[in-house]
Amino acid sequence: MASERHGALRLLPPVDEVLREIDDRVGPQPRGVLVAETRRVLEGWRHAILGDEAPVTFATREEALARVAEDVCERVRRTALPNLRRVLNATGVVLHTNLGRALLSEQAREAVAEAAGRYTNLEFDLATGRRGSRYFLVEGLLAELTGAEAAMVVNNNAAAVLLALSTLARGREVIVSRGQLVEIGGSFRIPEVMEQSGARLVEVGATNKTHRRDYERAVNPETALLLHVHTSNYRIVGFTCEVSVGELAALGHQFGLPVMSDLGSGFLVDLSRFGLPYEPTVQETVRAGADLVTFSGDKLLGGPQAGIIVGRADLVERMKKNPLTRAIRIDKLTLAGLEATLRAYREPDQALRTIPTLHMLTAPYGELAKRAAALERELGELVGERALVEARDAFSQVGGGAMPTAVLPTRVVAVRPHSGTVDGLVTALRSGDPPLIGRVQDDTLLLDVRTLQDEEIAVAARLVAGALR
Repeated sequence: MASERHGALRLLPPVDEVLREIDDRVGPQPRGVLVAETRRVLEGWRHAILGDEAPVTFATREEALARVAEDVCERVRRTALPNLRRVLNATGVVLHTNLGRALLSEQAREAVAEAAGRYTNLEFDLATGRRGSRYFLVEGLLAELTGAEAAMVVNNNAAAVLLALSTLARGREVIVSRGQLVEIGGSFRIPEVMEQSGARLVEVGATNKTHRRDYERAVNPETALLLHVHTSNYRIVGFTCEVSVGELAALGHQFGLPVMSDLGSGFLVDLSRFGLPYEPTVQETVRAGADLVTFSGDKLLGGPQAGIIVGRADLVERMKKNPLTRAIRIDKLTLAGLEATLRAYREPDQALRTIPTLHMLTAPYGELAKRAAALERELGELVGERALVEARDAFSQVGGGAMPTAVLPTRVVAVRPHSGTVDGLVTALRSGDPPLIGRVQDDTLLLDVRTLQDEEIAVAARLVAGALR
């Protein structure tokens, strides 16, 4: 066995010979990358030959060169791929946090591309020729759409909450219902955000019941703010009671205290007419009397990641002057995408047609059934007898910490290989170009067409067929 191992080691080609072999197969690549990957592959083969398992052998030097060169080409191909890549989302989760949440509309994508490749008036007032404010670019639109006096935008909603608390309540008390102490993605919690802001948390009420009198008893000279947090990512049902934003606003005005509502996922269009659960819109929250409202741009709004703040002009102006604002401000690309998204909401029916998040959430069952039938037919033709392929009824999810009780009837295409495992199929699909991500249930891969775009149906079929081969 020792002689076999030494014989295999002697057949491994040197680096220069491998580089000559792959020269016309990998395209233009930095020589340093090619050398490094070749060395890594050769080292891997040496470990395989000298390992505890049965020795790896080659019949000839030509065979050794061919196998090493093939491995190097594959490694170089993968190294050349960008780390941030396009992925086909067949999970049925519309706002999939791990897959980038909201897809931008065509208009928003065009706006981002234009801003990326051109100089812009980001902070230049074209009317006066002097320095301007980046917030002005969307402030008017936000005020128009929500009915608020003023608006500003930061990089995400957690930052918006942090900025508001830091500006209005640093060193003082903020009263919030115990049932609203939410945890958002990444295990970040409202109490932790509040602690970072320098404000002091005062919990009132019980987990399932909080009354107006609980707030009244907690108000004292140290109170700076009454905070309402919409439980957008969970629901407490049964024996419950919460103080509405309107009631809280009346109480705040009675004591001369500002009232802030953190909506998390902010709606500008009521989707309950499509069978989705009712969610308070930003406009309704402003009309209810909230002095400040914060919400995300990349969730139910369907735009880029952003934290949007609307409300009283004097409070927004104070936040703009907070030094923290510069650390959490958004760039021109986000502003371009957000402005284009907001403009669509001037005509709600247009928003439903053109903003992908809204279109996917409201897609009729018949449309989904046609898409699933097309995928089932195309995939069935490609895989033949290698797998069970059939369209089924199922349910999609909103995702993104929004609408936790929503039930979205959908159609999926189920795939179960006749040989090999579903786990192996899933792993192979993650290695595809582009990767295809579905969900596994009862040892079957489910491809939910709600989150697959029309032009992705044929691509998904090709990827599954290739992975099964």
